[in-house]
Amino acid sequence: MQACPLVVLVGNPNVGKTTLFNRLTGQSARVGNYPGITVERRVGTLRLDVAQETRAADLGAVDLVDVPGAYSLSARSVEEQIAISSVLGLGEHQQPALAILVADAGQLIRNLYLALQLVELGVELVIALNMVDEAAENAPSPQAVSQLLGVPCVATNGRSGEGLRELKQAVLQALLNQGRGAVHVRYPPELLRDVDWVADAIPQEWRGGVERDRALAMWALSSVDADDELAGIPHGLRERCQEVHQRATGRDIDHEIINARYTFLDAHSAELYQKSDAISPVRKLTQRLDRVLLHPVWGFGIFLVVMFTIFQALFSWSEPGIRLVEHGVTGLQALTVAILPAGVTCDLLSQGVIGGVGNVLVFLPQILLLFLFVGVLEDTGYMARVAYLMDRVMKTLGLHGRAFVPMLSGYACAVPAILATRTMERRRDRLLTMLVIPLMTCSARLPVYTLVIAALFPASFKLGWIPVQPLLMVGMYLFGTAMALICAAVLGRTVVRGRRVPLILELPPYRKPQAQSVLKLMWERSTVFLKEAGTIILFCTVALWGLLSFPKTDAVTAPVATLSAKQTVPALQADPAPATKTVAREASTGAGPARPDVGRSYAGRLGKAIEPALAPLGFDWKIGVGIIGAFAAREVFISTMALVYGIGSADDQAPLRERIRAESVANGKPVYSPLTGLSLLVFFALACQCMSTLAVVRRETKSWVWPGFLFGYMTTLAYAMSFVVYQGGKLLGF
Repeated sequence: MQACPLVVLVGNPNVGKTTLFNRLTGQSARVGNYPGITVERRVGTLRLDVAQETRAADLGAVDLVDVPGAYSLSARSVEEQIAISSVLGLGEHQQPALAILVADAGQLIRNLYLALQLVELGVELVIALNMVDEAAENAPSPQAVSQLLGVPCVATNGRSGEGLRELKQAVLQALLNQGRGAVHVRYPPELLRDVDWVADAIPQEWRGGVERDRALAMWALSSVDADDELAGIPHGLRERCQEVHQRATGRDIDHEIINARYTFLDAHSAELYQKSDAISPVRKLTQRLDRVLLHPVWGFGIFLVVMFTIFQALFSWSEPGIRLVEHGVTGLQALTVAILPAGVTCDLLSQGVIGGVGNVLVFLPQILLLFLFVGVLEDTGYMARVAYLMDRVMKTLGLHGRAFVPMLSGYACAVPAILATRTMERRRDRLLTMLVIPLMTCSARLPVYTLVIAALFPASFKLGWIPVQPLLMVGMYLFGTAMALICAAVLGRTVVRGRRVPLILELPPYRKPQAQSVLKLMWERSTVFLKEAGTIILFCTVALWGLLSFPKTDAVTAPVATLSAKQTVPALQADPAPATKTVAREASTGAGPARPDVGRSYAGRLGKAIEPALAPLGFDWKIGVGIIGAFAAREVFISTMALVYGIGSADDQAPLRERIRAESVANGKPVYSPLTGLSLLVFFALACQCMSTLAVVRRETKSWVWPGFLFGYMTTLAYAMSFVVYQGGKLLGF
């Protein structure tokens, strides 16, 4: 036996496999409630309680690998190919000593299909009958499962840790006493002849007996076809499979294999349950809730109410945290100015680093709240229902239903969402999904939306009795999703053509959310946000500070206050004092202090150079500078605007949103109207302003053509839609 045995953890998606992996290894891999969340292999150490005499066999610890979830070993997608290669030790994968199959006790027959394949392949197997608590009155018998397949079976609960000791003991015994299960599935004679013909072409290094060779041949017949994208398939095996499919006219080989296996499982299903007609309380509750939440009308209505409630909470609940961070940033700026002597270093730290990055960190409370809600919705199982509802729309647009899983991830970040397209079988579906994922409203857009909405749509704005702020935020999320679906319909019929294949999506039972899982999601997303703030955003901010600060020009005298005390704009909060006091102080001083002319800086000149092209969208040169910086990362727009309004400003300690709201022209009219804000929101919703996204599309497609196309079509679409919004609004009198 090898010095450190390898054990693989396999199972269908959404059976609690990753949760069990975390329990067994002490790690914290991400847990989700929809298929495809685990794309890469994850490795941990499983420590076994062994007696002194077995320590010589080096079984105190084994390497445990969490392989991607798969409904079967028919490898048409990347995740399924990783699963079969990991289980059988094909290619560069190490041969495992044992496989632990995690099966959902509430969906046993469907889960045992994968177990049947593993037994036929001669894989050393232990079954973890997971989530037995949800099966309740209808819990299957581990002893009956063990007797049917001839392998050990242990009841577990990954969420509570119940049964883990027994599972570890079963793993240890299986490693010490090598022995494989046996089943006797009746396959049609004609199918067996085809299988034996294909088995002759299987490479020698894959072989392992008649039953294993036949099982591998069935796997090849189910996986290899003219449109597959499998790597490492020998040419002779591929040709043999194509010959069988060509001569099997009028037959469906896949159906013959699947039907024979399910016939075997169905024939023995009554033996596995004590009460074959009992339904667990969790399943009963799930069925009652799904009658409403999956309703084609009420389901969408409830989804919209949930989203509106979340975004209303994002504004109201996060305000104290935002104010706290704002005061911290302004206080740190004031301290820096007081300690350091006046000069370039002081300006760089106070305006470039603290002011630029600090005004991005202001939105951390909202991001934490957003992913608190997302984590709760995922853990309860509601997100899978949203995917099901959206499939009804997506299938009419030519998108694969499974595309909604990575598209849903796009609400967090486009980069991991694009990586999640590996779970899709066909290259056409993956490519089309990659091209529309960046249109989903990622968390990087949230700070920009918040700034623009808070600055140009005060809390006093209402549509009837409904506050405009959360309504706009919900609207932007729906707008991004709608545009992604529309673009998918257009691109799927023009640039990326192909037929749609049906969705296979499991709806898990409703569960109580786990605090550990939700808090981990919040930690992961906030860490990514802070990492970007400390790297990409900091670098871009310092660079833009230099462009906005140089060349040094003769100081100009700030003009008389642009707003009188009577012309104040209401602040975001109920108490408009901060904005009023700022403007009143400027008004009382007459001419402001001398300050640099930012418009004559390098960045200012660049902004003014592109201003004629942006003017039809309602943007001035300042917004132009912000947009240029935002093409590196969207959040840079916030720090750029903070620099534009902070360098040499008469009141650079006021929050950025108040400075933007208070700016006006000589006659007291605000520089930026709500129509300008709406145009800017539309531009940011559609423009491809993320170099990381373009880089990952390049890596996944192995071509510069598609990232170039993505950048071009999204930027053109953003400009065109912003033009329509602004010019259309002006024609309507706004």
